[in-house]
Amino acid sequence: MAEVLDRSAVVSTGDEEGDHAINVWRVKKLIKALEAARGNGTSMISLIVPPRDQISRVNRMLADEYGTASNIKSRVNRQSVLAAITSTQQRLKLYSRVPDNGLVIYCGTIMTDDNKEKQVTFDFEPFKAINTSLYLCDNKFHTEALGSLLESDEKFGFIVMDGNGVLFGLLTGNTRTILHKFGVDLPKKHGRGGQSALRFARLRMEKRHNFVRKVAEFAVQLYVPDGQRPNVTGLILAGSADFKNELSTSEMFDQRLRAKIIKIVDVSYGGENGFNQAIDLSAETLGNVKFIQEKRLIQRYFDEISKDTNKFCFGIEDTINALDQGAVATLIVWENLAHERYVLQNAQTGQEVIKVLSPEQAKDPSAFLENGTELESRSSEPFVDWLADNYKSFGTSLEFVTNRSQEGAQFVRGFGGIGGLLRYELNFEHFAEPEDDDADYSESDFGL
Repeated sequence: MAEVLDRSAVVSTGDEEGDHAINVWRVKKLIKALEAARGNGTSMISLIVPPRDQISRVNRMLADEYGTASNIKSRVNRQSVLAAITSTQQRLKLYSRVPDNGLVIYCGTIMTDDNKEKQVTFDFEPFKAINTSLYLCDNKFHTEALGSLLESDEKFGFIVMDGNGVLFGLLTGNTRTILHKFGVDLPKKHGRGGQSALRFARLRMEKRHNFVRKVAEFAVQLYVPDGQRPNVTGLILAGSADFKNELSTSEMFDQRLRAKIIKIVDVSYGGENGFNQAIDLSAETLGNVKFIQEKRLIQRYFDEISKDTNKFCFGIEDTINALDQGAVATLIVWENLAHERYVLQNAQTGQEVIKVLSPEQAKDPSAFLENGTELESRSSEPFVDWLADNYKSFGTSLEFVTNRSQEGAQFVRGFGGIGGLLRYELNFEHFAEPEDDDADYSESDFGL
């Protein structure tokens, strides 16, 4: 348990694209580890300091808590609580001010797997602002406030059109924003006949056309502000008339935005009321966007396999070889992959040996032998942690997936939960050791 509570586990890796998913994965893993930790007595401190708070105020609060804890009757519990408060105070001395996104500290005495007590203290600045103030001393760590870090900050654009005008909106998490809106005066259908009928019909179609063109132009300005790529994850078109369908099929609508359309909905109103109704009708779709993206990614991976393009890899061994060659464009990893990365050393030759083993493989003593010589363990860490820290050095992007979808479950069961889409074809037979040419390989050799 203590090994999981590592300060580096949730430190922000920067603002580059793709880091958000890694940070979310780190926080999910941290929450799971913290929730599993238990201690004796009430010696486990959970402290969250929001942005713009003062370190001096927190220090005064901890000093008051120290005085209160000195009156605890149980000597063992009193000493554990006082030690936890002292460790928290020492950790706060590392900060001259509260970081921009706030500060989170977990400190206390936990029970390890072999039922021994261990003091742990770690701190981090969240990768985005956490506007919660918390101090609790309990027999467990309180992680409820960290849930806000897992809330999606993906942006979804809304275009609500009807015969009276259009509204452009943005939905981010639970925050909705009206970006722009304008009205329009369109001629209605009427029963005038005679020579004027065609002229009225032509004027009406011309104004509708101009309205759709103006909406398309504003959509680009608002949702592709840099002129390169959309700033939204998905786009929802809504309206009470047929304008939304005209826009989606119009050649005037930017192709980059058309590719972002995830739903077209009928609403009873226009304007702000239509915006609210469109959000309600799209709730299920918006909630499943990450789920859908994951399914599409794995399906794309399966398509490469079915076409036998040799532009894919799976299993620990082949994936590591492909990474070393710089051939992996997208690395796909199951978020709960249990393999451990061991740094070993041959005592006779002094040579360093790297092995990535599943929990079952690590139980086999022969896995730590090389030509009959026992390998000394230098260090070890979860393989997924190592990948999260080092994937950029291989020039690849990292995508964590779950096993909740049918495709994800198949990826985990059939391909070992790790694989990649390659930039070019690789023949993995070339990586085999010559002396192993006649060996019989089992699925476990490839992490399956």
